[in-house]
Amino acid sequence: MTRRELARWGRQPVQLAVNLVFPVMLLLMFGYLVGGGRGVSGEYRDYLVPGMLALTMAFGLEGTMLAVTQDLNKGVIDRFRSMPMANGAVLVGRSAADMLQSALALVVLIGVGSALGWRPGGGPAALLAAVGLLLLFRFAMLWIGIHLALVAGKPEMVQAVQILVWPVGFLSNALAAPGSMPGWLGTVVEWNPMSHTATAVRDLFGVPGTESGHVWTAIVWPLALLAVFFPLAVRRFGRLSR
Repeated sequence: MTRRELARWGRQPVQLAVNLVFPVMLLLMFGYLVGGGRGVSGEYRDYLVPGMLALTMAFGLEGTMLAVTQDLNKGVIDRFRSMPMANGAVLVGRSAADMLQSALALVVLIGVGSALGWRPGGGPAALLAAVGLLLLFRFAMLWIGIHLALVAGKPEMVQAVQILVWPVGFLSNALAAPGSMPGWLGTVVEWNPMSHTATAVRDLFGVPGTESGHVWTAIVWPLALLAVFFPLAVRRFGRLSR
């Protein structure tokens, strides 16, 4: 199933390129065009790059969501039903391909950030730990997206469902510090699971002024989301496949 999804990359290279270039455009736009850094102490670039890495893990779910709904509506799943495979193999294969693309997106964005003068602190071990937290958050977001795609059922409905991802991405501390926001909004931002991931990544990278102790919450939040949405998605898929 994973090889099947990877084969689509060769047939749709433009979509892959867009998925890799889009976060780079956001990084350049917020870093140099829009500006920002409200409530941020120190160099904004050091604050922004880890936030953009976390933001990238929340966006770009529509490719997987579309693939799932297209398979459902084109009868491909009917052929898979006759094969000796687990109920969730199609979904797990698709998620594995998405995770490979997400890892590639992180490599590209870290490379661009380094070219702009950003340097992650903490050494190789901290870098690997930060990448692991980012991919864990992506995996949780991915299964939320897969479940929503199965609920939507049709490709044309995916765009409407994808809009739900935007509040998760921008109601976070990816681009600005919660302390610079109104009290109620800052509270919402601090409770956002993505904010915990972004803060933990900044802590691992040694960004000045970053709160410590968020690594564990950056692990617990995605695992809690996975515990809810992974079985929901597999169960929903099993019902649709009958």
